[in-house]
Amino acid sequence: KGNPLWSNLECPESVVFPWDIKSTYIRPPSFFHKLTKEVQPPRSIEQAHALLFLGNQVTTDHISPAGSIARVSAAAKYLLSKRLTPREFNSYGARRGNDAVMTRGTFASIKLQNRFIGRSGPKTLHIPSGQTLDVFEAADRYQREGIPLIILAGKDYGSGSSRDWVAKGPCLLGVRAIIAESFEKLHKSQLLGMGILPLAFLPGQTADSLELSGKEKFTIGLPPPPESLGLGHRLTVQ
Repeated sequence: KGNPLWSNLECPESVVFPWDIKSTYIRPPSFFHKLTKEVQPPRSIEQAHALLFLGNQVTTDHISPAGSIARVSAAAKYLLSKRLTPREFNSYGARRGNDAVMTRGTFASIKLQNRFIGRSGPKTLHIPSGQTLDVFEAADRYQREGIPLIILAGKDYGSGSSRDWVAKGPCLLGVRAIIAESFEKLHKSQLLGMGILPLAFLPGQTADSLELSGKEKFTIGLPPPPESLGLGHRLTVQ
């Protein structure tokens, strides 16, 4: 029968979970908002901007939301808008059931080194306006403008311990592809699972050798169906 305290909890009788729209801990995940019954073929990425221009060894600690929620973070702004006080913020781990918090906590590490900014911190450049914004705020503006996003990175992108939000977060930020010199193998699989293309520079090539500033627009053409993408498939990035 279990613990009587657990057994005596009141719960609604319903077939599906009755979401509480006022809850800041758990809410319907937005992964399924655009989900269709039929699997959609991959779409080419046109006129994308780089959300971040990163260096080597960007770990899962840099990417995934972790630890306490800083009072000046994008997640804190969201919780303040819900009339919570800083004492009630709690941690990203406690609020992992709220994608609005976790998306805002993606790339929120104070140790993130973004070449657009030139110093550590969870900031980036919104290229069309030239404004420096929180990573989430820049990504949100790009999505409202209908601009797809990529990330440029160096060696060993995604190294470190596995975390489930390490690919979910970038997906909800609107990232369609990551172009890096190399990837951690497991993380590459996580990105593919969330529909993000893990693309590697050709041998001997880097963002620096190609003289990329990161402020260019990127178009990535994908083969039309029924041709499929696979390991080692070469794509043209313009």
